[in-house]
Amino acid sequence: MKNLLYSVCILVMMIQTVGADDKDVAKKLLESKVESAIAVLQKNNLDQEEKNKHIIEIVTPLFDFPLMAKLSLGRKYWPGLTKEERQRFTELFTQRLKASYLDKLTLYTDEKVVFKTPVQEKRKIKIQTELISKDNTISMLYKFHESTNSWLIYDIEIQGVSIISTYRSQFDQVLSKGTIDELLTKLEKPEKPENK
Repeated sequence: MKNLLYSVCILVMMIQTVGADDKDVAKKLLESKVESAIAVLQKNNLDQEEKNKHIIEIVTPLFDFPLMAKLSLGRKYWPGLTKEERQRFTELFTQRLKASYLDKLTLYTDEKVVFKTPVQEKRKIKIQTELISKDNTISMLYKFHESTNSWLIYDIEIQGVSIISTYRSQFDQVLSKGTIDELLTKLEKPEKPENK
């Protein structure tokens, strides 16, 4: 009986340790990538196009773009796509996401970034960040899931609004009345920049 209790205690401690390590790994990964991206933005010897290229190279490994594409269409539309349509949609959606994320990051050059304590729910981790400037604070919640050998972002909430839910709503408006070809055509056109 003592051996059983001892084994259970060890197992519980191991599970807790693994959970703590997972959260720490995800947080350090996010901190490293975001701080590196902002460091690029602060460089005066690079033009904006060069900065964008470097930032995309830095942050791309953080994201699970194929999963994000799938989630943005949801169970309602994704299963009905052919292999070719899925591939094309994923490519276009990834381009759109990268442009959108760059658009958010380029608002910040000398602001303070605060990384809050990660929260783990089973095999998912949420990390709240705040981008603090003199006039404004932008809240961004990064949602990670466990991939094969890493933690990858599958959604971001900006000021409480999920980008995946936002895109899913937009895509539903198109697909509820039109076709996947019409949606792909829309995605091929550059997204209008947000008012800053």
